[in-house]
Amino acid sequence: MTESRRFLRHTCATLAYRAAKATRGASPAFGDFKASPTSRTPCEILAHMGDLMDWALGMAALGKSQWADASQLPWDEQVQRFHDRLAAFDARLASDEEIHWSSELLFQGPVADALQHVGQLTYLRRLAGEAMRGESYARAEILVGRVGAEQTTPKSEFD
Repeated sequence: MTESRRFLRHTCATLAYRAAKATRGASPAFGDFKASPTSRTPCEILAHMGDLMDWALGMAALGKSQWADASQLPWDEQVQRFHDRLAAFDARLASDEEIHWSSELLFQGPVADALQHVGQLTYLRRLAGEAMRGESYARAEILVGRVGAEQTTPKSEFD
């Protein structure tokens, strides 16, 4: 496995860790929170994040940059869908199969976009009155291949 491919897999694990933290403990009502009449709900943002991972998988596996919007799901199902789609993308990266787009382009497009949306979810948690504790992510136990919603307990949280 190339170093850039391994680093992209680490980035996927980081995305999973941060997304799991942003969604863990959120009430089902949080998924429908609207910060303004024109903003996306957290559930819509999470659906978009799952779509980004589908896009990344299509780019990596098929060499195609095709977009498709998935249908809306309830909050808990949307959380699971995101992690499932991320796992499918990570599995492709972990395989010996050809990756049709460079790691750099996969990062700068769908992966970086998904990371940005995790930040939106954390901010919306605060606006919705469901703030989460901050932490030192440099001390987090983030492991390549661990891309599910189940992540280790944060080691160094702070208020």
